[in-house]
Amino acid sequence: MDRLHPPNALQGVVSEAIGLLQSPDPTWQSALLNNLLIFVLGSPILVTGLSFPGISAAFLLGTLTWRAFGPSGFLLVASYFVIGTGVTKVKMAQKEAQGVAEKRKGRRGPGSVIGSSAAACVCALMSIYGIGGVEFAQLWQLGFVASFCTKLNDTVSSEIGKAYGKTTYLVTTFKVVPRGTEGAVSLEGTLAGFLASVVLALIGCLMGQINGAEALICVVASQIANFGESIIGAVFQEKEGYQWLNNDVVNVINISIGSILAVLMQQALLLNWQTS
Repeated sequence: MDRLHPPNALQGVVSEAIGLLQSPDPTWQSALLNNLLIFVLGSPILVTGLSFPGISAAFLLGTLTWRAFGPSGFLLVASYFVIGTGVTKVKMAQKEAQGVAEKRKGRRGPGSVIGSSAAACVCALMSIYGIGGVEFAQLWQLGFVASFCTKLNDTVSSEIGKAYGKTTYLVTTFKVVPRGTEGAVSLEGTLAGFLASVVLALIGCLMGQINGAEALICVVASQIANFGESIIGAVFQEKEGYQWLNNDVVNVINISIGSILAVLMQQALLLNWQTS
């Protein structure tokens, strides 16, 4: 009879694992297991867009996202990653020749992952621990979606602008400047970034994370935040006394503005509706 115990024990472990994978309500265990499975299967894609330390940081983000918002939240982040990685690779040789390409062939490190997801992680933690109760639950989800819409808008506008921007202007003076200049914008990049934020907001809407009005709010908030980021880049970044204001820090500021703006806009519209 003792010889039957190991197979029975293995069967029990497998059954428990399958139960966690199929669990409708996210737990830390199900989040960890689902995330591990997806990362193993998706490793060929992950290594094209992330360094190995970056993958470790992304694994933590993925686990936190699944625990907070389940598969729908994870799909949103995955969509952001695939689109963002794709546009980063566009005309990479040209960008490298001009000295405006991302380092490591566009493979982002942990600093970039953390800088791009800081606001989303705060929203996820607030949701997990029920900060603000039921009344705030949707606001945390809205802030989460808005933060990634903002970051994708930023990434796509920057990368497409560097690849296809015919003329780039400094946002503060509209003076023509070289591609890749901090605070510079182009029509091509701005339009591409706007469309990217629309796509990601629609994904969030289709997955039931936000409604149609909130999707529009995410797009508007992301556009305003990225305009603000361009001003910060033009006025402060790479200037004397602001060496600490690197791209990762600016990313945190940018996505935080987008996330907070979306929440404030939603609350303002709700208040207006209630008083009208």
